[in-house]
Amino acid sequence: MTAFPVRSTCILGAAGILAVVVPMGLMAAGIMDSYTARIFAMGGINAVMAMSVNTIVGITGQLSLGQAGFMAIGAYSCIFFTLDAGLPMPLAAVLAALITAAAGFLIGFPVLKLSGDYLAIVTLGFGEIIRIVFINLKALTGGPNGRQFTTPLAMNNALSLITVTMTLAGITALAQNFLRSSYGRAIMACREDEIAANSCGINIFRYKMMGFVIAAFIAGIGGGLYAMVVGFVKPDMAQFLRSIDFLIYVVLGGMGSMTGSIVAAYVLTYLQEALRFLQDYRLLIYPLILIFTMLFRPQGLLGMRELSLVGLVDRIAALLRRGKTGSTGGTASKGGRP
Repeated sequence: MTAFPVRSTCILGAAGILAVVVPMGLMAAGIMDSYTARIFAMGGINAVMAMSVNTIVGITGQLSLGQAGFMAIGAYSCIFFTLDAGLPMPLAAVLAALITAAAGFLIGFPVLKLSGDYLAIVTLGFGEIIRIVFINLKALTGGPNGRQFTTPLAMNNALSLITVTMTLAGITALAQNFLRSSYGRAIMACREDEIAANSCGINIFRYKMMGFVIAAFIAGIGGGLYAMVVGFVKPDMAQFLRSIDFLIYVVLGGMGSMTGSIVAAYVLTYLQEALRFLQDYRLLIYPLILIFTMLFRPQGLLGMRELSLVGLVDRIAALLRRGKTGSTGGTASKGGRP
């Protein structure tokens, strides 16, 4: 019973190391330039935000359009704890995520009594309230002009890529373990059928709140990463169009599939930069991709399935064993002939 967790942990650890070593090797060899590293770092931040939206939309089953507001809270909190409070940057990022989770709890307590379109409208209004508040808190946020945040990550694209990749890998591993736990199963039970879940003794509001707070926590991490990598934060990052972008990643990747959202975030982030030569016409790519996805694959890229590194390793090992067995059997058969 203990062999599988140890083996899966080793596989995930090796994958995390490769995710850091491979970009470093590509940059050292000159295959990946600094600009491409910057794009992939932004793709990782978008992937973190896609996981946040997927936690509340795909896993909890509630439509929220205010995750950009939580991202802004995390970004400004990270800047405040670093510049104004003088805390180390990693500690400031953790505190910023906790502050964002606390904001998610305070907002989710009255909001989660609603559902469907009503919840979406309320969370949309929350994001706009956050934006207006940050515009008027000029002493802390710099007003509409935002705040500058000079960090080593903003000056070094390779370091920013490594940091974002390691953070994304850690969040993905924790999210997968949480979804396999009894708490994650209870949240997904609430998503599938609230009446059946309630009849089984599951507190619907409690687990909805848990999913909402976890989504806010992940958004706070994404906001802190954005502040450290970009080095500049404005209140406009809380506008609802940013939340729509994150929701598009989830829809294309598959609602309920964390790895699908991550893949979609990376692909669309890189595609947007690769099509920059089209100027403003590249903004038409998102709607076209979304329309074709809804027409031909409405469940998204992966649906509700997850990409499993452990399962991939097991399949490769099974194919190797099968090939070895087949070659051995063929040799023995050939030698047994008269």
